[in-house]
Amino acid sequence: MRLPSLLLILAFITTGLPARAQTIRILVQSSPLAGFQYHDGASLWDELKVGDKLDLTREPDNSFDAKAVRVSWRGQQLGYLPRAENRAVAAEMDGGGRVMAKIARLRNHKNPWQRILLEVYVIL
Repeated sequence: MRLPSLLLILAFITTGLPARAQTIRILVQSSPLAGFQYHDGASLWDELKVGDKLDLTREPDNSFDAKAVRVSWRGQQLGYLPRAENRAVAAEMDGGGRVMAKIARLRNHKNPWQRILLEVYVIL
């Protein structure tokens, strides 16, 4: 089932819920952070914590990837959602959908693709 179809079904189901229960987060992606070694991640490593909120920003004019989604922490760029996994999140953001991300795992590993695992949620 495609993400927009799933969101439409869930929106229909939640319309009868009380106002305070209508904020629903749906995990739509769990992936490593791409580009850690090229951005501010190494200098921020000791400050990052599991559960920290990450900011997602669409970069439709990115010369490497028209579906690019930048990942930042406290205003400093950490990297990107992996190119192979960013289409659904980019489409949701382009359509005006609300998304959020957080750090799910930190691992002191020599491979930069193994350092940060992030989770992305759609907010209904």
